[in-house]
Amino acid sequence: MSKEAVESAQATTHPQVAQTPADAGDAGYSKDLKARHVNMIAIGGAIGTGLLLGAGGRLHNAGPALALAYLVCGVFAFFVVRALGELVLYRPSSGSFVSYAREFLGEKGAYVAGWMYFLNWSTTGIADITAIALYTHYWSLFTSIPQWVLALIALAVVLAVNLISVKIFGEMEFWFAIIKVATIVGFMLISIFLLATQHKVGGHTPGLSVITDNGGVFPHGVMPVVLVMQGVIFAYAALELVGVAAGETAEPEKVVPRAVNSIMWRVGLFYVGSVVLLALLLPGSVYSADQSPFVTVLSKIGVPAAGDVMNLVVLTAAMSSLNSGLYSTGRILRSMAMAGSAPKFTARMNRSQVPYGGILLTCAVCVLGVGLNYLVPSQAFEIVLNVASLGIISTWVIIMLCHILFVRRARAGLVARPHFQLKFSPVTEIATIVFLLVCLGMMWNDPDVGRKTVLLIPVIAVMLVAGWFGVRRRVGRNTDRELSELTK
Repeated sequence: MSKEAVESAQATTHPQVAQTPADAGDAGYSKDLKARHVNMIAIGGAIGTGLLLGAGGRLHNAGPALALAYLVCGVFAFFVVRALGELVLYRPSSGSFVSYAREFLGEKGAYVAGWMYFLNWSTTGIADITAIALYTHYWSLFTSIPQWVLALIALAVVLAVNLISVKIFGEMEFWFAIIKVATIVGFMLISIFLLATQHKVGGHTPGLSVITDNGGVFPHGVMPVVLVMQGVIFAYAALELVGVAAGETAEPEKVVPRAVNSIMWRVGLFYVGSVVLLALLLPGSVYSADQSPFVTVLSKIGVPAAGDVMNLVVLTAAMSSLNSGLYSTGRILRSMAMAGSAPKFTARMNRSQVPYGGILLTCAVCVLGVGLNYLVPSQAFEIVLNVASLGIISTWVIIMLCHILFVRRARAGLVARPHFQLKFSPVTEIATIVFLLVCLGMMWNDPDVGRKTVLLIPVIAVMLVAGWFGVRRRVGRNTDRELSELTK
């Protein structure tokens, strides 16, 4: 329902309206996600292949200053999640930011937010199943199995988990996160031991001398650190899952603040702490983009099967990302379908209260991605990841715009802000939006893939406009029907 319709209805509603879901897409869900599920979904979103695999190439390019890049991007990511957390406590919704965009930006805002988020996760899903197949081929036992077969098997397994029930999804994500956390904690303990004992790593004595003797904190200058932020910011993608998951937990007012607040120290500990330790153990030039930095260190000290263990962990991270993508797009598409801006079948739910229509639509796009990988195997991975970046930047910008308008209404006395708040509004939101747009602009400096991705923005805009003209009548009919029900 549009913001104008909501405001008009509020003036004429009777007491019973308070019992009606604020978003029709919120009706019918179970509340089976527990506090431990939401907490680990939050940390699982914060830890992915961006750290476990991608930090190697970034350390090579930016040096020890990569820790600063992770810290800066982590602060802005925290602002986004804090703003979303406040909106969740104001009104929990499985439609999350799409539902808030509908309330504060109108149906057009919800339409753009939803389809850009779908673009993000459907393309990320293509990258995930491709990565899963590649990681599985690492072991000789699976090398004889075609890559597309492994990709489809992974997709089928995660699809089955999502369709059974939200509780099974929560359990799967919980254990995926446990594996990632245990790996990083284990590596950090080994690193601290190596530093304390001054045990040589690949011929280098760990400590500050590794940094000072190899060009200092900024071995290649400041610009590589600035440019690497465009990739670092996407390492935090999926943090917004906390908002979606809140719609299926019984006590969001208790669970969400705890999960959001814990994100900041986890980012500081796992991302910044890990990169600092990596920089103290080996020069940045030793790390590379084609190997996990953790494997690089462990192999240098002769840890047996280090590659096998880390390959399993990175495989887990890719499975976790695919799992989260199917979960979130299913809920987002259902919220949109109930408003008329997504296909009707994406509103359907099964007996386990799972929106299977939207999940199947995302899966269909992932299957098409197997064909893309077959046609352009060398570039498919980078292409879909860069397209996904457009989706996540637009999602985070919309969250901050919604929060600005929410605070504005609160100051006008139209709504009440919860105790859990994003401070210094609207300065915090505006600074975050500017930072995200600058990161998007920096993609232009990559002529191979990044620049082509930026050039896709007008194409996507035309497709969104054409799509809106295709659904606007249905959206209008749904809005009129909801308004008539509210004012009876």
